Amino acid sequence: MEPLTPQELDEFMRRARGRGASLTQEEARARLAPADSEMEGLAQNQGVEEVDSSAAARLSEQFFSGEAAQMRPRRLVQGLVFDFDNTLARLNRPHEELMKQGAQTAVDYMRSTGMTDLPDEIAEHLVEARIFAETKSDDEQEEHTADDTLSFLLQFVGYPASRMNEEVLRRAVDLFYAPEMTAWEPMPGAVELLERLRGEGFPVAVIANYASDRIFQRIVDYTGLRAYLDVCLSSAAVEWRKPVKEIYDTVLNRWDAEAYELVCVGDSLKHDVAGGQEIGALTVHCRMIPLAEDQRLVDSIRPDAVIEKLSELPALIEKWC
Repeated sequence: MEPLTPQELDEFMRRARGRGASLTQEEARARLAPADSEMEGLAQNQGVEEVDSSAAARLSEQFFSGEAAQMRPRRLVQGLVFDFDNTLARLNRPHEELMKQGAQTAVDYMRSTGMTDLPDEIAEHLVEARIFAETKSDDEQEEHTADDTLSFLLQFVGYPASRMNEEVLRRAVDLFYAPEMTAWEPMPGAVELLERLRGEGFPVAVIANYASDRIFQRIVDYTGLRAYLDVCLSSAAVEWRKPVKEIYDTVLNRWDAEAYELVCVGDSLKHDVAGGQEIGALTVHCRMIPLAEDQRLVDSIRPDAVIEKLSELPALIEKWC
């Protein structure tokens, strides 16, 4: 069969329109509606049983009453991702003091296990190695863990790898960080904020750059904030550091959310705000404890909002929802 030419197709459509225009409304409905016999055949072919009259009435009321069904709209904010340090929690003692105390405790423990030929200044080196590893991790955006840092330091000062005991080094790292574990306390207003968010149905995650996941998880437990968190993740657990966008994948997948439905809250423009912007989230910069490095970034990294205290956050969330 030859296909219709453009001229023949136009003539066919003209005639069809003419016939349609000449039909009454009743005739048009009769032509469009399937015959009862056709409906019965369709039901039999598809195994459809007789529909309960009350169920049909409910369906008719919901879909054909002319009124929209009562459905809860999806909120524009599906969850919040917080930084930990200087955002939800703060240290109650100077960090330098805590590191110095922990380093000496760790060295004393290693010597007690038979590592007696460690250099005299090894405690100072341990603090320096930690700071260097954090800087290197920041530059490379990949986490150099605390366990690896201690192992590399011992090799650097000439301690034979063959004499290292993995469990001893792991315990030494725990002792190094031990003074910090109990020195963290919730930021003023943090518990009240998290309780409010939970009451309003917002899931909350914490994502932090930290060199040891097992230590970080203990810190969170000591602060008493665990009960309010749906996700608690450190960079050491995934080996990426904020602002690398992959570190947010766990939260996005768990909440089945789009990145633009998240609010990222933190004290660091470089890590928290830039990380949120990298994935396309809303961002809030916390300035309860300002960071010196942020001063050189204020013109290049601009958050969606800035708060001076956590109690200001709920109003922002309500506005964005």
